Amino acid sequence: MPDRILITGGAGFIGLHLARRLLRSGHEVVLVDDFSRGRDDLELREVAEHARMMSLDLAQPLPVDRLGKFDTIFHLAAAVGVAKALEEPNYVARVNLLTSLNLVEYCRREPPKRLFFSSTSEIADGARALELAPIATPEHAPVVLLDHLAPRSSYALSKLAGEMLMSHAAASGTAVSIGRYHNVYGPRMGDAHVIPQLIARVGEDPFRLFGPHQTRAFCYVDDAIEASIALTHATTPGDSIIVNIGNDQEEITIGALARMLFEIVDVDPEIDVRDATTGSPERRRPDLRKLHSIVGFEPKFSLSEGLKRTVDWYRPELIESGQGSALGCA
Repeated sequence: MPDRILITGGAGFIGLHLARRLLRSGHEVVLVDDFSRGRDDLELREVAEHARMMSLDLAQPLPVDRLGKFDTIFHLAAAVGVAKALEEPNYVARVNLLTSLNLVEYCRREPPKRLFFSSTSEIADGARALELAPIATPEHAPVVLLDHLAPRSSYALSKLAGEMLMSHAAASGTAVSIGRYHNVYGPRMGDAHVIPQLIARVGEDPFRLFGPHQTRAFCYVDDAIEASIALTHATTPGDSIIVNIGNDQEEITIGALARMLFEIVDVDPEIDVRDATTGSPERRRPDLRKLHSIVGFEPKFSLSEGLKRTVDWYRPELIESGQGSALGCA
């Protein structure tokens, strides 16, 4: 039977991909966004033909009378991006805390059957750095902030608070799933993350490469969505679980990632090695044993295939910006 589903941050990266997937399954979907980061583009308008789209400031109390009751809520709305956290930490903390507080209050008044909260791998970065947790980091690793006053900590702190707030929604009988996303990427993800930033600069020669020795395990957005949906249905009513979501099969250095991208677009620039971004972890790869045991999840998309799909999506944007010749699409 189709569910009535709310997606906060529905005009954003994961939100729109999730909406498409849920609409294909016949669900009634309501998208809420304040468009501070979400895109009002052709892809969103196509989805909005089959879903309800509402422009709301989620830092304000949610209008229960306008929204109604939902079977499932995916709370994805957040201020994200390393640059945003470094430049405007107070904004990141304020937006993420207020949207979570308001969502929890809404759930108190209209409890959904299922609630999913998008959290972050950054919560576990400190434990890895101090060798208090292995590199393939499990969910039960201790939470350590190397410098809680550093601007970048605003994001991890706000997501950690969100996990605590969402977990209490289980008291009303809601099945609460908290997914710690690990380096999810794909088409339409904006320009605030490493893969789109590399794609946007692929015409540089020499090519500035920041922290090429650092490693990441990247997860294609379709895989992350399938894991998220499966997790919401596998969680028992009244329970709250925290589960890593990502791809544990391909850990790669940023340098090797750049070379893979160069091969896809057929360029061979000189490399200008630069220091990594302040506060950036040396390695990040999730332990997915808990996710495997709960939903039997196995990622379907290799990094090579996901990168090709992502580059193909960004080609038209780069043509418009004058960088298309670097991608062989002039």
